[in-house]
Amino acid sequence: MEFSGFAGLAPMAGVADRAMREICALHGAAFTIGELASAKGISLGDKKSAELLFCEKKGVPTACQLFGCEPDIMAFAAQKALSFEPDFIDINMGCPAPKVSGHGGGSALMKNPELAGKIVEAVVGAVDVPVTVKMRSGWDKDSLNAPELALICEQAGASAITVHGRTKSQMYAPPVDLQIIKKVKETVKIPVIANGDITDGKSAKEMLEITGCDFLMVGRAARGNPFVFEEINAYLEGREYTEKNLEERLNVFIEQIELMLRYRNHHKGILETRKHAAWYMNGIKGAASLRRMCGEISSFDDVLRLCETALELNKQI
Repeated sequence: MEFSGFAGLAPMAGVADRAMREICALHGAAFTIGELASAKGISLGDKKSAELLFCEKKGVPTACQLFGCEPDIMAFAAQKALSFEPDFIDINMGCPAPKVSGHGGGSALMKNPELAGKIVEAVVGAVDVPVTVKMRSGWDKDSLNAPELALICEQAGASAITVHGRTKSQMYAPPVDLQIIKKVKETVKIPVIANGDITDGKSAKEMLEITGCDFLMVGRAARGNPFVFEEINAYLEGREYTEKNLEERLNVFIEQIELMLRYRNHHKGILETRKHAAWYMNGIKGAASLRRMCGEISSFDDVLRLCETALELNKQI
């Protein structure tokens, strides 16, 4: 697989929606992956699951991400996903959420490598686009089996592997384990995408140099900061990067919310706006009071008032 750029946007459930993916693509993300969708839900005709398969076309590769634990159902869902014209399909073997891993999907597959391999083989055989796999370093500290699982997935036909350098048990708290990602890279011949604690150009360069990985994936650092991809690209290409000023950042925030409200049910979109607004307010003067305003957003006019207030509070900066 080939990407133009260094880092893609991670498939964060409930966060990396269509609007955010489009904005990140416009600001340098090398690829985007949709929010994880339930293969079983898709097979049962669930509309919400199907909606998560949408692939926007904004000049960068896009993918659907599926989770499940039954090879035939995963294959069926992958075939359904083809109607959205994804550039590739990603299989989730890393989600630690109980509603996913508790039913045998996501990171639970790391405890059953044989089944994981059968799932990859079934999906690869069902579609005519590349299939990738996203996993963690292992289930817990006593089962750091990402290299072994990655090899099984490669042998089953996977085109690339993404490794989040934490175990399921660690969730997101401790520092990411770069060495386990390095071991995966040394084990397989297909491209390896590194994920975890990539927040800027410096951490991106460190990840590439230590792990030898082929590409990067950014998750939480892109919340309220789609410009992180521009920064990473500039840093790794040896170019100077000029940070966006507050007005520029807020203009992009407004653009993202306009897209969100265009694509979603208005009421749900407004509710989702609140958390994205809070992320955009991080690190600026008056952030605490501004975040309180974020929690009270009930209309697009409130979004505009929030931005006006932020600019007023920061006009001397």
